[in-house]
Amino acid sequence: MKLSTSRENLLAPLQQIVGVIERRQTLPILGNVLLKLHSGYLEFTGTDLEVQLITRIAVESTDEGSITVSARKLLELCRLLPERSPVAIDCREERFHLQSGRSRFVLATMPAENYPEFDTGAADRRLMLPSRVLRRAMEKTLFAMGLQDVRYYLNGLLFEVEGDTIRTIASDGHRLALFEDDAAPLGVESAQAIIPRKGALELCRLLGDDDTPVAIELSSNSVRILINELCFASKLIEGRYPDYRRVMPSQTTRKVLADKGGLKSALTRISVLSSEKFRGVVVEIEAGALRLRTQNPEHEEGEEEIPIELEGEPFSVGFNAFYLLEAVNNIESDEVSLSFADANSSCLVEDRDDRRFRYIVMPVRL
Repeated sequence: MKLSTSRENLLAPLQQIVGVIERRQTLPILGNVLLKLHSGYLEFTGTDLEVQLITRIAVESTDEGSITVSARKLLELCRLLPERSPVAIDCREERFHLQSGRSRFVLATMPAENYPEFDTGAADRRLMLPSRVLRRAMEKTLFAMGLQDVRYYLNGLLFEVEGDTIRTIASDGHRLALFEDDAAPLGVESAQAIIPRKGALELCRLLGDDDTPVAIELSSNSVRILINELCFASKLIEGRYPDYRRVMPSQTTRKVLADKGGLKSALTRISVLSSEKFRGVVVEIEAGALRLRTQNPEHEEGEEEIPIELEGEPFSVGFNAFYLLEAVNNIESDEVSLSFADANSSCLVEDRDDRRFRYIVMPVRL
């Protein structure tokens, strides 16, 4: 297995692949990248048995073969080589030989036939989306996913297709983020898939902010995403996601309109003195003003006040400042809308100019 290429040609796919490879592995071979050389292309495969990534580059070679080698060691060597330097690779006697100018390295290998297969199953639904649409949908909701929650279905992102509408939903039980957008005819009546946390984060990292077509293939237990020369696959979380529609308030009796920058700054400052465990703040709302109060176990206190527009009666309610701040951070307009069904209900956070994004933050008792 011999080939020639450039340092930059190797670096890009290795940087993509290493994201799915865990540093600590149950199987040593899972710390390696699988390299397959055939038809003038070098194919890279990395997996942790939950997520898999495959990509390829064109190289100068008429040879064929396959081998596995440490992904992080190979990446680090390529990263430290001089820019635009040529690279020659030769695998012989169960060793991986890499040469660039006067630099020579020999790495240990493992047989390619021992690399575990990743079964995605036969796809029964397929749709196409522009890369920027899928990336935006994921960026606006990923932050609300659960982290090691016993309700395993919350440790992922719900991707839903209904007619020509796509949705992404994430929740950790204390807050919920929803993106909803009408796309071009998708050719799929309805579909749901819960993508695990790691898979969702890696996929979002790989997506570009352009109109590159992205093919999404869904099977009963996995999702496969095709982006140009890159193939991303992930196992799905089994189970039924909670009905997020029940969390959305059907009607609101109180509505607050606030300057996003002012509210963001006030929440950031007040959270400094909030309890590290609960991050609780009291939100007092009256005509013309929103007041934030907090007190921690050391009896330190903080208070912030910003001007607002209020529709409805004055009231006060408690929230986790961090959850409220993350929702506000994802608003893009200069003004943020906060809606409440009653004085003790959850808060619906919306972008004044773009209603595709909606965030629910549950109240806390203080």
